[in-house]
This record gives sequence, C-alpha cells and structure tokens, in this order.
Amino acid sequence: MTHPDSHLSAHLGDRAPIRLAILDDHEVLLDSLNSWITNNAPDFDVVLTASTWLQLVHSDRFPTELVFLDFQLKEPVSIEARVRTCRAAGAKVIVLSSLDSREARDRASSAGAAAFLSKSLPMQEVMDAARQVMGVEAEGGAQLDWRPLPSGSADQSKPKLSAGEADALTLYASGLSTPQVAERMNVQYETAKTYLRRVREKYAKANRPASKKADLIRRAAEDGFLR
Repeated sequence: MTHPDSHLSAHLGDRAPIRLAILDDHEVLLDSLNSWITNNAPDFDVVLTASTWLQLVHSDRFPTELVFLDFQLKEPVSIEARVRTCRAAGAKVIVLSSLDSREARDRASSAGAAAFLSKSLPMQEVMDAARQVMGVEAEGGAQLDWRPLPSGSADQSKPKLSAGEADALTLYASGLSTPQVAERMNVQYETAKTYLRRVREKYAKANRPASKKADLIRRAAEDGFLR
C-alpha cells in the first residue's frame, strides 16, 4: 500500500523534515498553526510550540532550524532581541505579524529576520515562504490545499462583514466568550450570538469553513481581525 505522502517524500529524497518552532502568545492560534502545518506540510516538523519567550528559549528542543516569531508579544522583550537571540543560536527566523507596517518590517529585517509575513496571508503562502528561506521546494501540487476554492478562483475570498459582525469576531477571537462579547458591545446576548453565526455562515459561503472556535480564530488572524 502506498503511503499518501510518498510522492512528496520521493521529491524530498532522504532529507529530514525541517525542525520548526513557533512562538505566539495567542494559544488557540498557536494550536491552529501547529495543526495546519502538521496536517498539510510534511516537510516541516513542529518540534516546539511556545506561548512565552522564556518557554521557547528554555526548551531543550531549542534551537530549531527555523523559528516563527510573533511580532507583537505582550512580554517586554523587543523583536530585535528575540530575532538576534534565535539567529545567534543558529536558527533562521520568520516574523509573523498582524501589524504590517514599514517600521515593523524594518525592525525585523534589521535584526536579521529572513522574512516578515502578514498573518492575513494564507498558510500555504506562509509555508512557501518558509521553504524559500530554507532553500527547499515542494513539488507542484504535493502540498495539500488548506481550503477549497470555488472553481476558477485564484484568490482567497475574504467575506464582507458588517461593522457589528467584525466587532463581534474581533472580540470573540481575542478570547472573550459570547456573553462577554455581548457585554463589551453593549448588545443583547442573542444579538452577539447572531453576529457570530452570520460570520460563520459568510466564511462557509466563501469556502473557508469556521465552524469550530479555533477555525474562526484562524480566519480572524488570516483576515486581520486579531488585535
């Protein structure tokens, strides 16, 4: 019986998967990134996930070959210090951020990051960039698609959300419960629940399902709704 990843393994030859670490203090998003890469990018091995800087650098699995660093950690450790530490340890660094500004890009680049990527990018593009940084390529079509696209569509479809739906998604993705979202928005619980239901429906129509909370948070990160 042929293993489903045999065609990719044959292309990669005997090269071991690239050892990857991910640092992001949004733990649900961290789990989503880990799950997607594990299921869709067999040429990478997520050997370390961390929600704090100290958790990353104190792990016996650090350094890895490549590190994904969240630009906006709540900890008082600058992006420059984090990138330089990883580089000094021998790891290449890709900075991921929902804050895509010239200043942020310049800071990451000056510190030695190999790439600065917006969290709004599809994960397939993030991993393609990671392959370029590491000097490897996946065979065309070998990578599993992470979302079905409508026939003939080439771009990721971002649903158009109303102001209320966008606010509810942002608050919900930040970790608030539906009752807390309603309280923060100063609306009834059923109203907040309806906003979130409509958000899920719109993502489903865009062929980017988000029935689970982790999926919805990932969509929020991809489309720039995370604060």
